[in-house]
Amino acid sequence: MTVTQKVNNDRSLRDHLLSLLRGGNAHISFDDFVADFPAEDCGQKIEGLPYTAWQVLEHLRIAQWDILEFCRASNHVSPKWPAGYWPKPGRLGNADLWKETIEKFRGDLKQMEDLVADPATDLFTKIPHGNGQTILREALLVADHNAYHLGVLVVMGRLAKTR
Repeated sequence: MTVTQKVNNDRSLRDHLLSLLRGGNAHISFDDFVADFPAEDCGQKIEGLPYTAWQVLEHLRIAQWDILEFCRASNHVSPKWPAGYWPKPGRLGNADLWKETIEKFRGDLKQMEDLVADPATDLFTKIPHGNGQTILREALLVADHNAYHLGVLVVMGRLAKTR
C-alpha cells in the first residue's frame, strides 16, 4: 500500500466515524430529535417506563462525557456503575435542564468529533491508561450508545403524543 493510499484510508475512516457520531444515515440525528421534542414534556413520566425523556438524555450526556474524558485524561475517574450514569430517580427534569443537557451533550460530542478528526490522533493505539481500548473503539461506543438511546427517546416522544 502506498503512502497516498494509507492517507486516503485514514481520512476515509475518520470521515465514516464522524458521520456515525453525528447521526443521520440509518439513525435519527441528535439535532433532528431535539428539534422535534417538546422541552416542556421532558420531565413527564410515561406509564410503564422507569424514566423520563430528560433522564434518558442526561444519561446519554453523562456516558458520552465519561467516554470522552477516559480518552483524554489518564487521571479521569468514571462514575460508579450504574447509579453514576443516571440522574437521581426523583429528579425528573424540566425545560431548563433539558436545554442545559442539550448544550453540554453537543459540546462533548463536538470534542469527540475533534479528537477523531485530528490526524495526530492514532485511532488504533491502545489508550495507555485503559485495558485494551482504542480511540476507534471508544468513538464507536459513543456512536452506538447514542444511537440506541436516541431510538429510545424517539419511542418516548411517540408515546407522549398518544397520551
